[in-house]
Amino acid sequence: MIEKIWFQRSVFFYLLWPLLWPLSCLFARISRSRRLAYASGSKTSYRAPVPVVVVGNITAGGNGKTPVVIWLVETLLALGYKPGVVSRGYGAKAPQYPLVLGASTPTAHCGDEPKLIHQRTGVPVAVDPVRADAVKALLNKGVNIIITDDGLQHYALERDVELVVIDGVRRFGNQQMIPLGPLREPMSRLKEVDFKITNGGQAQVDEIAMSLQPDDAVNLVTGEKRSAASLSRLVAFAGIGHPPRFFNTLKQLGAQPLITKSFADHEDFSPAELEALDRSGDHVIMTEKDAVKCAHIAKENWWYLPVTATIAVQDAERIINKIQEVMEHYGSSTT
Repeated sequence: MIEKIWFQRSVFFYLLWPLLWPLSCLFARISRSRRLAYASGSKTSYRAPVPVVVVGNITAGGNGKTPVVIWLVETLLALGYKPGVVSRGYGAKAPQYPLVLGASTPTAHCGDEPKLIHQRTGVPVAVDPVRADAVKALLNKGVNIIITDDGLQHYALERDVELVVIDGVRRFGNQQMIPLGPLREPMSRLKEVDFKITNGGQAQVDEIAMSLQPDDAVNLVTGEKRSAASLSRLVAFAGIGHPPRFFNTLKQLGAQPLITKSFADHEDFSPAELEALDRSGDHVIMTEKDAVKCAHIAKENWWYLPVTATIAVQDAERIINKIQEVMEHYGSSTT
């Protein structure tokens, strides 16, 4: 129902307006007051001794932030920098904080997105609801720049560059604040960020176009790679912010899933549910983010589809040039 209220202007939007509008106004007031408190100094923010780049959004739900974080980390690594990543670790509970990820860190302790970033990039990743503490945990790991996965609204951590990721198809829905709409902050916030990256759809004049390029499907058990279209009697599921995007990608690749199953973002899957899906076809396919939670129970007919963020060279250069300017201000280098 929330999807229909936020993005489709269904009859539920008008029916629930009298209830949700006052709550939306209250949320907006609290959000504005909180930000002003940090801006005025009545609440203190942590300034890291290395540059901090935030990759976030102004809407609730998944917009493609994690692929952008991975792209940015890999780009900085290629230039000789030493990035580290911090995250809140949404949906997870660590035995203690801050938690610096290792190869054996379970997703239940760190969350699916931090685990995916660590696996894909190999850079230090730290999780803590207090992101400043996560940053401090990485400073002795030799990092010279911090990337935060989400955290645009986490003003307790000062930042030097802000990248906002926009869902190019759904955009900002009805442009109302939570819970009447999907906005975490008002549309005016977009005027203050350094770069707006649009995932799919049509990027507007002041936005950077980004697309997610899928690769061959990867087997969770054997590591074998095959085209998604070659997998017979395919069953697909996704526990991401907008599962239809994943299912549409499969169809664009020529795959024809018998069944598609949507789960909530960051959902802790029930083995029984996945077993039922497995019995419905010959092969099961999922997103890479879901795969990090399923590796320990995977079967040899389970696959995931990796995707990579692609940004035009001239736009990528604009982003990197901005970051390098900040690095020079800090006196940071690639050595």
